[in-house]
Amino acid sequence: MTTPGSDLPVTRRLVVPDAELTERFSRSSGPGGQGVNTTSSRVELSFDVARSPAVPEDLRSRLLARLDRRLVDGVLTIVASEHREQLRNREAARARLVAVLREASAPPPRKRRPTKPTRGSQERRLAAKKRRGDVKRGRGGRYDE
Repeated sequence: MTTPGSDLPVTRRLVVPDAELTERFSRSSGPGGQGVNTTSSRVELSFDVARSPAVPEDLRSRLLARLDRRLVDGVLTIVASEHREQLRNREAARARLVAVLREASAPPPRKRRPTKPTRGSQERRLAAKKRRGDVKRGRGGRYDE
């Protein structure tokens, strides 16, 4: 878990400097009694993916392509309000930001190489179908063989 006020290591190539993160605080919604009305524990953590000098160019295009639905003008915003304390929400937002960036920056999966079923597996499949057909044919009461 990364603490607020320190750089966020995402991958070996990508470390988000703390200076490039923007935090906004507001009141959380939902139950919580009097505390929910007075404390600004909800956190909005923003990171400008499109204009950040910390993001390598080849990685930037991948991040922008994979996060295009989540970005507003190239800025990724993470909201955390599940905890009652602001500090825990800040830590949760940072952890979620790292997870989102790590998943989006992962290299694409290897292309699947199609394979053929083995002769043995084909023969077992056909033998099982034959047995099943024999069982069903035997249910009719006129099994002649």
